[in-house]
Amino acid sequence: MELDTSAQTPEDKNAVNRTAQVNFYGHTSEFFSIWIVNLLLTIVTLGIYSAWATVRTNRYFYSNTEIDGHRLSYLAEPLQILKGRLIAFGLLILYYVTNMISPAAAIAVVLLLVIASPLLICLSVRFKMRMTAYRNVRFNFTGSYGQAFVTFLLLPLVGVFTLYLAMPWVLKKMDEFVHSHITFGDKSVNTELETSAYYIAALGSAAIGTVVIVVLVLIFELFSGVSVDELANPESAALVSFLGIFMIIAYLLMFSLASSFYTAYIRNHLFNTSTVEHVAAFTSKVSFVQLCLLQVTNLLALVFSVGFAMPWVKIRMARFYADATQVKVLNGADSVVADTSQSASSIADEVSGAFDIDVAIG
Repeated sequence: MELDTSAQTPEDKNAVNRTAQVNFYGHTSEFFSIWIVNLLLTIVTLGIYSAWATVRTNRYFYSNTEIDGHRLSYLAEPLQILKGRLIAFGLLILYYVTNMISPAAAIAVVLLLVIASPLLICLSVRFKMRMTAYRNVRFNFTGSYGQAFVTFLLLPLVGVFTLYLAMPWVLKKMDEFVHSHITFGDKSVNTELETSAYYIAALGSAAIGTVVIVVLVLIFELFSGVSVDELANPESAALVSFLGIFMIIAYLLMFSLASSFYTAYIRNHLFNTSTVEHVAAFTSKVSFVQLCLLQVTNLLALVFSVGFAMPWVKIRMARFYADATQVKVLNGADSVVADTSQSASSIADEVSGAFDIDVAIG
């Protein structure tokens, strides 16, 4: 029996009706067959099949993600993405041609793309949202170019001119802009992000990076006494080569540790302070230690498998984030009305996807 939401007050609609665990049912063996076919056909077709590969991959992950007994849907068609990528390829050709003819013209093209980048970001997010549906209701994004111009072009300058001291606040404003302009049907997403959370995440990541750098400096100090003559010896040369490889691996591990802390802290804060009006509230319990172990083992698996562990890595990540996420279904969930205007697509949306302007969502 469906809830009668017509007589409910806003307070009633915001009451929690039930809590649902997000589940992911994908398997490595299934996705590996999709991934390897996508890879081979993309190579054989010189990249043309990548549009179909993107759709097949997204449909697999969306259709295997379940929330409260219903699964997500990915609605984009390969030709939509392909047309946009062809236009993007044409723009790249235009840049290279102008660069050969006139460097000044090439600079002008770059400046135009920079000025257009906020628009492309908006259209990219809008395309991703419009192509995502849950219970036959699409998401949407309503952010404007003017707001994006301030958020993604002007505010980063504030971070730079304050010697990056204001950058956590800038990152908070970026996340706030993106998520507060997402809608689900006729319902809006509300966020209550705190600047302090971004400073904690940034300082924690910086502290982890600093500790790793100090360790690396100490290692360098241990081997700094090797003379030039000693480097000519086979044993010393092998030692230096090993040290170089170790430094690369150590840097990748440092990046994984620092990014894991930032990702875990910000994701939890973002989900725990976001709601879909009268529809849902979210809980995220991503563990930094577990995410860190996951990132490190994924990195090692990719290195030693020469990339063939990618399907396993993607499945592990999707299941990890699903297991760490719960959705509180509110009493007003059945009052969502689909916005029929979202069903249309546009060339601009397709072009934005072609540039692969990735704005993290969730």
